[in-house]
This record gives sequence, structure tokens and C-alpha cells, in this order.
Amino acid sequence: MSQDPRTNTVDGVLRRSAAKYPDRTALTFDGRSRSYRDLDDAVTRAAGHLLALGLESGDRVAAYGTNSDAYVIGFLACARAGLVHVPVNYALKGEELSYLVSQSGARAVLVDPALEGTLTSVRENLAIEHVLPLRDADGSLLELSGAGEVPALEPQAASTDLVQLLYTSGTTSKPKGAMMTHGALVHEYVSSVIALGLAADDNPLVCMPLYHSAGMHVFTIPYLSVGATVNLMAAPDIPEILRRIEAEKIKSLFLAPTVWVPLANHPDLETRDLSSLTKAQYGASIMPVTVLNRLRERYPNLGFYNCFGQSEIGPLATVLQPEEHEARPSACGRAVFFVETRVVDAEGNDVPDGESGEVLYRSPQLCQGYWENPEATAEAFRDGWFHSGDLVTRDTEGFITVVDRIKDVINTGGILVASREVEDAVYTHPAVAEVAVIGTPDEKWIEAITAVVVLREDHEPVTAEALIGHVKERIAPFKVPKNIQFVDALPRNQSGKLLKRELRTGA
Repeated sequence: MSQDPRTNTVDGVLRRSAAKYPDRTALTFDGRSRSYRDLDDAVTRAAGHLLALGLESGDRVAAYGTNSDAYVIGFLACARAGLVHVPVNYALKGEELSYLVSQSGARAVLVDPALEGTLTSVRENLAIEHVLPLRDADGSLLELSGAGEVPALEPQAASTDLVQLLYTSGTTSKPKGAMMTHGALVHEYVSSVIALGLAADDNPLVCMPLYHSAGMHVFTIPYLSVGATVNLMAAPDIPEILRRIEAEKIKSLFLAPTVWVPLANHPDLETRDLSSLTKAQYGASIMPVTVLNRLRERYPNLGFYNCFGQSEIGPLATVLQPEEHEARPSACGRAVFFVETRVVDAEGNDVPDGESGEVLYRSPQLCQGYWENPEATAEAFRDGWFHSGDLVTRDTEGFITVVDRIKDVINTGGILVASREVEDAVYTHPAVAEVAVIGTPDEKWIEAITAVVVLREDHEPVTAEALIGHVKERIAPFKVPKNIQFVDALPRNQSGKLLKRELRTGA
């Protein structure tokens, strides 16, 4: 087809960078290194092969694998071929795996050979026609992308076409497929570059899962857009992260708080030279202020960026800059370039600055709705705004602070309490490694505030009574937990988001 000259597509981001920086290193993984020219050619070959399978524009292709150069090539090849990429959490199996693949209507699956057995165990329940190994196998997408002539591939997609079904984390319900267009993601890439100051010489290390929107759409592709070298890791292994920062002079690192927290306490910090690191980004869940302050005190020259948003907006909505942390360490910043916000009450009225309400978004970064779920789409998109489900406050200068997910607010004795406020109080005890606060059914209180706590192994144990006494000194009596449950670990998905619904089910 003849492409509109105004079209802006995800694969066009790589095409432009390859034209400007053909010999610059674009991507490294597991000892392999690719220039921008090589990466662009590999994507075109892979796209041609996907089309040769008989896949057509708009068909869904699921990707079931861990981080790798093949995974990046697979996403960009789908974009170039006009296909819709469906990233699947590589920890899913059984019914959870079947649900995402079948709900998306995927005709093909790109899979790591190590996960092929898990896929095979549910394949009889799926309508997929093609299974193609991503790497480490004969005839893999990685192998095919590196061999033969580069086909003369005609443009296959427009800005308004879907490029990805980005499934929500499903922390409160079944995952929903946010329908992301090429244009929405390219707008989000621009917002990421501006808000985070992404630069060609940042030498970023990317180790958070690429099936999650932050790893792919806030860092990997935006960094490719500015000509940086993206150093990819299979998983966030803390000793290896610290070794590579020192050995490769990494300047930029994004981690979820669930990785920053153990990293802040890791013994290798005493022996590794991290002086090259100048940008540290965190997001995907709430960072405990005590941990953040500990890191900022230890590395005063390291700039921390709080990245906040959700899958449906690509996912970056607000950023707190390094120089803004001192005055507002618990805030998540102000709206990025292509995002406009409102904070409203339950009736949709704007609330005064400083009062809590739901944050709404208006942005070209937003998804088109939820795949085959018109009811959820209509609920989220109302009155010209997208309703996020996040309870926040906004101050007079436009800084947003997350209070809680609306569904996580606890009704105790008829008074609403934000779980995050209680969690911050519990985190101030030196024996606490992690905490999640939930409401559990109670005849007297409606919901009893319950703290589920993981204790630090390197600290003297603490009793529930002592911990409650500690919290009583810091917050109002009605906010103090009625119950303390000690556990070995908190349930989280692979992107680091806490699964409070599992805690509620088991309480």
C-alpha cells in the first residue's frame, strides 16, 4: 500500500535512527552486539518472514519469552509487518496463559524454547496456527532475521492502526487488553524522552521485563529513538546489575521498587564503583520513602526520577524530576508533555487542590479502549476523559501524589483510610523489609486494617504488638493496623506490582 507521508509508526522510530546512526551500536545482549543498520535489517527480514506465514495486517501475534534481542526484534517486526504484538508475562501458565492468548485471538505465538513445553500443555485449548521459536533453536526468528537478503517490504501500517494489545496487570480483576496504536506509542516515546532527559550517551541498562510497558515503551524504544546503546539483560539479577554498572560504565538504570529495595541493602554496594550512574528511574509500584531517602543519601550525585502511569497511557503519565524530590519525596510529579490531568470526586466534579480524588487523563498517548470489552471501555472513557482508578491529590503547582488505588482504600468503621499512608508508617520500623496493608472483613469495623509484613533477615525479629506500638506513635489511632500477619514474601506479578487481591483472598 502507499503510505501517507504523515504516518508515524513504531517501526519508523528505528528506521529514522538507522538512517542517522547506521554504524552506532543499537543493542547488546548476551555477548551479541548490533548496529542500528544491522538491527533495522534484522527487523525487516523478520517482518517479511511473519508475512510469509500468511499472517495479515491486524492479526495478533503473542510473544511469550524473557528479555532478549530476539524479543525486541519480534516486537519491531510485528510493527513493521502491520501485525498486533501481544506481550505475555513469561511466568504465566495454565489457565492464565490460555486466557491471554485466546482472549487476544492470536494466530501465532513467538516463544522461547525453554517455555515451549508450557505453551504445548495448553495448546489444544487455543486456536493458534503458528508457533515460532524466538531464539536458541533452528529456524528461530533470531536466526531468520540474520540471514538472507533484506526484502523490499512495502509499508504495512498507519498511525491509527493497532500495534499492541497491552494487557493490564490484573491486580484487581482479569487482565484487559489495552488497544495501543502506533500513534499513541510514538507520542508516549516523545513524552518519555523529554520528561526523563533520555540522551544518546546514557548507555542504559534495561533489565525489567520487556513484556511490561515500562521496560519497552519508556526506555528501550525511546532510547533507540535518540541513538543510544541499549544494554539488555535477561532479568534483574542484583549482583549482575551492580557488576555491569561498574564494568560497562552504565549511566542510566530503571528498576521497579521491588528491585531497588533489596539492591539498597545488598552487600555488593560496598565493593562496586557506581560513580558512572547518573540517572536512576523507578516506577511500576510505590517506592517506600524511607528506602528512597536511604538511596539518595548514599548517592547524592545520582538523579532519581519517579515514573508514574498505567498501561492504558503507554504507560508514562507523570514524572518527578531529581531536583523536585527534596520538597516532595512522596509525589509522583507533574504530567508529561502529551498528558493533561484532572482530579475529581465520585460525581465527576473537580476537587480543590490538596483534596483527594480520582485522576483523569486526556492524551494522544491513550489506548483506543479494551480489546473485545466494550463495557470496560465505556466505564473508563467517560465525559471526554479517561478514568484511571487512581486516588491522588494535586497541589497548587500541579504535582500529583498517589494516595491509593481506589479499590485499595479501606473502609474502617465508616472512615476511609488509604493503605499507602499506613504502609509508610510501618516501613519506618527498621525490622520491616516489605509491607502491604489491606482491609479484611470485620463485623465491628466493616474492614479491619491488616498489615502483611516481611521482616528483614539481618535484623532482630519484632512482635506484632511491638510493631503496632511503633505505628501508634506515627499515625492517628483509627489508621493503626488491628492485625499484623508475618509472611516470607508478598505476592507480586513479574512487573513488580503487588497483588493485594491474593492477600485479601487468603486473609
